[in-house]
Amino acid sequence: MCLAIPAQIVELQEEGMARVRVGESHTFLTASMMLLPEPPHVGDYVIVHAGFAMHTLSPQEAQDSLAALRELAEAMEGSPAQF
Repeated sequence: MCLAIPAQIVELQEEGMARVRVGESHTFLTASMMLLPEPPHVGDYVIVHAGFAMHTLSPQEAQDSLAALRELAEAMEGSPAQF
């Protein structure tokens, strides 16, 4: 099973790529922005699935999604999630 996760764009790169950060962690990924209908900006939140940003989110939507994922991870593992 794959999850689509909210991430914040921290750097736009060449050829439609961007460096994104997952939650408040120090986890960074490189993702393609090519599937987004609008050009992305640094600071935007996007849903990333399989290395592609699928759509943008408001900051509140991103925080709500991350909170739900943290709760799920904590329920399954019994300890606080680190993202």
